[in-house]
Amino acid sequence: MTASATTRPVHLRWSSVGLVVVGGFLGTLARYLLSITLPEWGGMPWPIFLINVVGAFILGWLLEFLARGGPDAGRRRAMRLFAGTGVLGGFTTYSTFAVGTDGLFVTGDVWPGIVYAVATVLVGAAASIAGILLGARSSRARGVAEPDS
Repeated sequence: MTASATTRPVHLRWSSVGLVVVGGFLGTLARYLLSITLPEWGGMPWPIFLINVVGAFILGWLLEFLARGGPDAGRRRAMRLFAGTGVLGGFTTYSTFAVGTDGLFVTGDVWPGIVYAVATVLVGAAASIAGILLGARSSRARGVAEPDS
């Protein structure tokens, strides 16, 4: 390996880009398949709500678990890029959430739109925190030491 390859930033390495692209494809495909399988009910885009909340939980768990496992290098970095940035980045969606919220406003469902938007953000944040807590617990159960602060 040349000196330039070892000092090249992660985001400029083709191997890193490839992990994110493949993961993003798989995450986007999973989101699409779930969004056409799960029914909308009550005129609300609940499938996207569920997808984003589940994605936030898994991302919180994954990143905490990986961070407590050691430095962001090697297999941990590859897993973060593939599963975190790629799969979960493709699985979760802000744009479809925004379009769904706007769709509620356009049809005159202003209060449901506000509730949907606020609930998505608050429940997503809570899911992320729950994932982080579970990631910490999973690491402790595995015998991983607390990271240095």
